[in-house]
This record gives sequence, C-alpha cells and structure tokens, in this order.
Amino acid sequence: MKKKGHRPITRVKNPEPNHEDPDWVIWAAWADRITFEDIEKKTGYRESDVIKIMRKSLKPSSFRLWRKRVHQKSIKHRKKFEYSRKQITSKIKKGNYL
Repeated sequence: MKKKGHRPITRVKNPEPNHEDPDWVIWAAWADRITFEDIEKKTGYRESDVIKIMRKSLKPSSFRLWRKRVHQKSIKHRKKFEYSRKQITSKIKKGNYL
C-alpha cells in the first residue's frame, strides 16, 4: 500500500554540478539557457577561456558539435538572447507566430 503524500524522485540525466567543481563550466557551456556572461559572472572565465576548456576537455568530434551548436544558437550571448525574445513576443502580440 502506498503512503499518502509520497512523491517520486525525479532524476535528471545530467544534474548540475557544484559551482566549485571544474565540470560546472563544461556543464554550463552545454546548457542552452546559461549565457557566456553568466559563466563569466560565476567563474571569471570569458568566452575564449570557456572555448579553450571545452577544446581541452572534449573529444574533437564533441567539440565540433558543441561549437556548431553554440554558433547556431542565438541565446548563448545575452544581447542576442534579448533581441530574439523581443522578436518572439512581438510576433505573438501581432498574432502571426504560425
């Protein structure tokens, strides 16, 4: 018989490591919603430093995949993210988002 109020434990495939852990930079670089500015604010690493860390830590094919993904995503930079948000909200307000 199940207990009342028992909530299942949600397991995340890639949980967030501690901020002190060096793997946090790699985790944050892969995350779509964490910008390079946020990474610099928390760790002090600039975008070029993050690229060097990723190049050193990942396999060459994984690094190329990550670079392609970051280059195509406009949300890894704060200004591009805010600009794309404004475009989306203006399309929604106009009603021509389909």
